Amino acid sequence: MGLTNKVVIITGAASGIGLATAKECAEREAKLVVADLPSANLNDLASLGTPDRRALPVPVDVTKLADCLALVKTAEEHWGHVDALINCAGILQGAYVPVEELDDETFERVINVNLVGSFRMTKAVVPALRRTGRGVIVLIASGAGVRGGSSSVAYGSSKGGVHGLAMVLEQKLGSEGIRVNDVCPGSLDTPLKRQNVIDLAQSLGQSSEEALKHANLADPRGVGRILAFLASDDADFVRGSIFTR
Repeated sequence: MGLTNKVVIITGAASGIGLATAKECAEREAKLVVADLPSANLNDLASLGTPDRRALPVPVDVTKLADCLALVKTAEEHWGHVDALINCAGILQGAYVPVEELDDETFERVINVNLVGSFRMTKAVVPALRRTGRGVIVLIASGAGVRGGSSSVAYGSSKGGVHGLAMVLEQKLGSEGIRVNDVCPGSLDTPLKRQNVIDLAQSLGQSSEEALKHANLADPRGVGRILAFLASDDADFVRGSIFTR
């Protein structure tokens, strides 16, 4: 699962699945461009990798196409080309809110980050992958909205959309040597999921600490290893959606 000299862009890299994936890719000697919101702590990401291939942190907001285009341009200028995009940027809002009480702003915000953000990053990176001659795009969907429901109408809808986007892109880009996969993680020990567990406990009047203790959240490094594998040439024969714990 080596990534030596592979240039990999990872969004949402400051925490959760994105951070776990960045660490896994760094261990496999990838040349990394790690991106997250300007408000995120990107300084620690600059220490990833070896002295001759330190990760390049770049602030990006995936709700802005100009940011996405600038991220890819920076990656090409710094490393010379791009081999893969792993788009982990995502949010979960509106959990446990009945559909008739969910406001339009929350629904649209989640769709804009999770689904339209995936589209924007794909739109930005495809020309760079064409210049490379081949490449990989990995999008993060979920079991929510794909195999079942969700605590959030907005989140489940957005992830169902990401799954559909990946299926369409796979068919449209495969003939150009650009492989597209979407990964549907389960319950992982990430800030997003931990907050989701806390929200449920509070809505039921239960202890947040006890809820987290019994949530059985899995280490995100497990999914990070899968994402690193998908970015590698060893995954050339992998197609479609991958479901994890």
